[in-house]
Amino acid sequence: MRRIPLLVPALWLLGFVALPLLVVLALAISQPGDGVPPFVLPYSAATGWQPNWEPLGLLVQDDYYFSAFLQSLRVAGGTAALCLLLGFPMALGITRATPRRRPLLLMAVLLPFWTGFLPRIGAWTGILRDEGWINGLLRGLGWIDAPLPLLYSDTAMFLGMVHAYLPFAVLPLYASLSRLDRTLEDAAADLGARPATVFLTVTLPLAAPGAVAAFLLVFIPAAGEYVIPELLGPPEALLVGRVLWQEFFQNRDWPVAAALAVALLLVLILPIRLFQRLEARQ
Repeated sequence: MRRIPLLVPALWLLGFVALPLLVVLALAISQPGDGVPPFVLPYSAATGWQPNWEPLGLLVQDDYYFSAFLQSLRVAGGTAALCLLLGFPMALGITRATPRRRPLLLMAVLLPFWTGFLPRIGAWTGILRDEGWINGLLRGLGWIDAPLPLLYSDTAMFLGMVHAYLPFAVLPLYASLSRLDRTLEDAAADLGARPATVFLTVTLPLAAPGAVAAFLLVFIPAAGEYVIPELLGPPEALLVGRVLWQEFFQNRDWPVAAALAVALLLVLILPIRLFQRLEARQ
């Protein structure tokens, strides 16, 4: 009887996590085809299993895919670092606010989730385009004569990424900082430590596990992001999400697209496991 409540989540994980993953793995070792769908499974009753390892080997041999992975990790790392730098003072300010104001501040952090993802990214398009608010304001002040190329740039891409993922950094930081013992900071201040010294020697080390968890919580989904780089990033921003979309929809090479998805999952296993261990310790 005790195992019955665990049956529903087990079936959910089996149907919506394990089985789709097995399908992707099967696609990654399939033969490309011209039919619909454009692949041939590596199994037949006559020959048995005959996996095709060429899609996975292509990812190692072709620098095109290796560069896409490196650029995706760079963008994900930069996004996570920026979210951490912005999210730490925000989370610290929420924890130091009065109990009456904390729910309002947390609601302000979660407010972007009340609207759709695409409208939020589309708003950046309107702000950063040549006839957008920023260029209009700068031209109205007489600071520029020609519009600045803000849209479709690395700056626009990082702005959209940070805006989308910042709450994922603030919330774990707030959870970690809210559990800190304030008496330790008071004791350090009583011993003559300045506020900056108290922060660097007491607050920051104690909040380090939450900071690492916040970094990973942003880094993991940002590594496979497709929509934001496609709508805001430069054309030369070759990320894994873009390459996967091209292989799946434009080239219709589903085995290579599935191999890219498997390789991305393998790359992210280490940070995922690290995040799980940090969550278990907290």
